[in-house]
Amino acid sequence: MASIQKKYIGLLGGSFDPAHKGHLGISKIAIKKFKLKKIYWVITKRNPLKNKTFYSLDERIEYAKKITKTQKKIKTIYLDNIIKSSRFVDVINYFIKKRKIKNILFIIGSDNLIRFHKWKSWKKILKLVKLIVFSRKGYDRKGMKSIVVKNYKNKIIFVKNKPISISSTQIKKLQV
Repeated sequence: MASIQKKYIGLLGGSFDPAHKGHLGISKIAIKKFKLKKIYWVITKRNPLKNKTFYSLDERIEYAKKITKTQKKIKTIYLDNIIKSSRFVDVINYFIKKRKIKNILFIIGSDNLIRFHKWKSWKKILKLVKLIVFSRKGYDRKGMKSIVVKNYKNKIIFVKNKPISISSTQIKKLQV
């Protein structure tokens, strides 16, 4: 594993529709493993690669804050209204330019590697941050064959965690 010497923050972004113990688990692992000062759960109004959300924005923010309230190093934030965007490249630029934070680890699950090359300015994202990839049950093999891994492996740190099988999709199915 690559050594992280400087003090970093972590960014975990998404619609958090809803937030769940998988998000919390990888956040705790990342804080410990990479000695992070803080992880920001950056909730977006909607995922540009998905149709619509199940829960309202207010419900998603409230629930994320509720499950992280005892975690001093995890902060839930909503920036779309401030940066006028839900694109993660703009979130990263906000932290770099407005908050003067340059040491950023971007935390994703292996499921996101598969379509990461479809994200807006994905190459720029990889120039600005290190990508921390957590194992997700059923996605690791496909993720390892992704365009991102083939071309930018030196910008990615893979975390060997017990694969996370819970997902927001599963939780929503139980709600219907």
